[in-house]
Amino acid sequence: MVRWNGLAGLLIAFWVGFGPHVAFAAPDGLQVLTSPYGFKELEERLGKAITDHGMLRVFKASASAAANRRGVDLPGDSVFGIYRNDFAVRMIEASQLAGTEAPILIHVMEQPDGTAALAYKTPSSVFAPYADGGTALTALARELDTIFYAIARQAVAP
Repeated sequence: MVRWNGLAGLLIAFWVGFGPHVAFAAPDGLQVLTSPYGFKELEERLGKAITDHGMLRVFKASASAAANRRGVDLPGDSVFGIYRNDFAVRMIEASQLAGTEAPILIHVMEQPDGTAALAYKTPSSVFAPYADGGTALTALARELDTIFYAIARQAVAP
C-alpha cells in the first residue's frame, strides 16, 4: 500500500508537471504570431495597426497589470477587444446570438526571452457555430478575417 501511494504520487506529479503541456491542442482558427518586439512596443504597434485598418479598440484588459498592482509578478499579458459598429450591425442582423462573440479579441503575451507574441482566433472560426447567421454572417467573418490578418501582420512586422 505504501508503494502504491508513492507511485500514485509520482504519477500525479509527473502529470501535473508535464501532462498539460504535452496534451495541448490549439483551438480551431487560433493564430499565434511571434514578434521581435518587447511587450509594451507590441501593444503600441497593435494599437496603431488597429487604427490603420479602420477598426476600433473597444477595450484593453490586462491580468498582469492588475496582478502587478497586487504585488504578484506576471509577464506582460493583455487582451484587446476590437470591432466597429457597422460590423456589429451586420452581425446582429445576421445572428443576434453571434453578438456574444463581439468584440473579437487579440491577446498580447510577453515571452520568457523578453519579446512578445500575439494570438487571436480568426473571425471565421469565432462565428462558425452560428449557423443561423447564414451566408451574411459567413461573408462578414471572411471580411473580418482579412482585416484581422492585416492587423496582426502589421503589428509583428520587423
